[in-house]
Amino acid sequence: MNDAERSEEKNGDEFTDTSDTAPLSSQTDSTALDEQKQAFSELNDRYLRLAADFENFKKRTARDRETITNMANERFAVDIIEVLDNFERAIKADDAHLREGIVQIQHLLSSQLQRHGITPVDALNKPFNPAEHEAIAHVPSEEAEGIVVDEVARGYRMHDKVIRYAKVAVSNGNH
Repeated sequence: MNDAERSEEKNGDEFTDTSDTAPLSSQTDSTALDEQKQAFSELNDRYLRLAADFENFKKRTARDRETITNMANERFAVDIIEVLDNFERAIKADDAHLREGIVQIQHLLSSQLQRHGITPVDALNKPFNPAEHEAIAHVPSEEAEGIVVDEVARGYRMHDKVIRYAKVAVSNGNH
């Protein structure tokens, strides 16, 4: 007995028609495909919206950062304008009070800078430190070698960062 006959014997004499299931199968494939296309379309739409939201977020944060920076600069400028006003008053003053006015302006400016976290770097009679000082000269002196003996321009630090190195003359010993 061949395979076809055995198959017929197992099924009995029933004839199974598979032609009715074929259209059913293609209909389910078609609906599944449509569902997947719709799901893809929805996911793609969500992706595009998220990408647009992220771009808007980046623009907004950049704008906010610029606003914060401008506000900080504005506060600092208002403080410095006060010092400028005092310089103008000192220029109009008579010579007897000029030095006193300039000293007061220096104190005011120093306090304004300190309020914004800007402090001077101590250099005079300290060991030379390349992280804070810029040596512009080596001079003979009574001090030990490597000690700062003259400060040509004061250095400044903003919080923990040096924003201007002190320009100094360093002792090269008693040569």
